[in-house]
Amino acid sequence: MPRKGHVRKRETQPDTKFGNTVLTKFINKVMLDGKKSTAESIVYEALDKAGEKLGVQAVEVFEKAMENVKPLVEVRSRRVGGATYQVPVEVAPARAQALAIRWIINFSRGKKGMPMADRLSREFIDAYKGEGSSMKKREDTHKMAEANRAFAHYRW
Repeated sequence: MPRKGHVRKRETQPDTKFGNTVLTKFINKVMLDGKKSTAESIVYEALDKAGEKLGVQAVEVFEKAMENVKPLVEVRSRRVGGATYQVPVEVAPARAQALAIRWIINFSRGKKGMPMADRLSREFIDAYKGEGSSMKKREDTHKMAEANRAFAHYRW
């Protein structure tokens, strides 16, 4: 981190198949041990399966699933006078996107007993419909923020 100024955000190149930069970030997050071609094939296969099952374009499935999973508010810990409060704050768009990507991938990795492409496609389908583990995580985050709304005045 530089001592002066701010760190510039790096531009991500759009993915090869759909030309979507968010999808590139998703593929990079799925990637393990630098095997990008494997990650790409897993994600594209998952999107194709999900699109086929839902009867819509694969990119639409991805974009709607991401939009559904993105959280609007979250809680942050603030220490005030010796006590720690869970203060609800709005989520920045870049962080909301990162959280949605992380939740979808982590919950699909958590399901065992089938190939990653199948697990990922199921998670995409569930997120597209507004159900599933990643949607539950979003709802839990919103509930926590709602429950701690009384501490919103500690936001700064």
